[in-house]
Amino acid sequence: MSKLLNSGGDEAEFAKPLYVPIKRRSFFMYAGATAGATALLLSSCNDDDDDTSMPGMVDVGSGDTGVLNYAYALEQLEAAFYTMVKAGDYYKNAVAAEKAILDDIAAHEIIHREFFKAALSTSAIKPLEVDFSSINFGDRTAVLGAAKTFEDLGVAAYNGAGQYISSADYLTLAGKIVSVEARHAALIRDLISNGSFVNDVVSPTTGLELSKSPVDVANAANMYLKDGFKINVGNIK
Repeated sequence: MSKLLNSGGDEAEFAKPLYVPIKRRSFFMYAGATAGATALLLSSCNDDDDDTSMPGMVDVGSGDTGVLNYAYALEQLEAAFYTMVKAGDYYKNAVAAEKAILDDIAAHEIIHREFFKAALSTSAIKPLEVDFSSINFGDRTAVLGAAKTFEDLGVAAYNGAGQYISSADYLTLAGKIVSVEARHAALIRDLISNGSFVNDVVSPTTGLELSKSPVDVANAANMYLKDGFKINVGNIK
């Protein structure tokens, strides 16, 4: 078993960059996503019970490691999306305040991606290759619509995966990261239409945000992953 704490109780070296301040201003501060990172323990054991691997797909695995790889895959997708956003004409021509918001979100997603990659270490799935050919990165409506899709999907994925996490430390970490992802989703929705930040994602009867199963999330995410890099989450159960 590998740990994110060294023998002296200090944080692992890879976790330290998570605490470097993000220089651009943001009203949805990032700190909550990384608090408690040093408490995360990662088992390097193979937890696979069944083999439901699919040819040509990336199997995220099973148990807590599978859930972390599932989250890592989604963070890869989001980080790649915002990297493309910042290279596109919409971003280049956007007003300064909107650019600053997108810069913050992009920075958060990259930190999330790198955190999971380092935490999983040799248990991490391979880097995924994306296909965003259906998105017009020169059009504001198209970019923000895609951002809404990715952010809503990420929040629903964390909400739906909680039941499969056995480690209290992992569950705490997931709760902290999903709170940041929810702020992203709310902000993107507000950019699209002011005051719409909770429309259709919070149940009017329970007051709880909607969740999705790993299979449903994977089906949606795979639309934006190249062949050979689509994820199989069949062992998460």
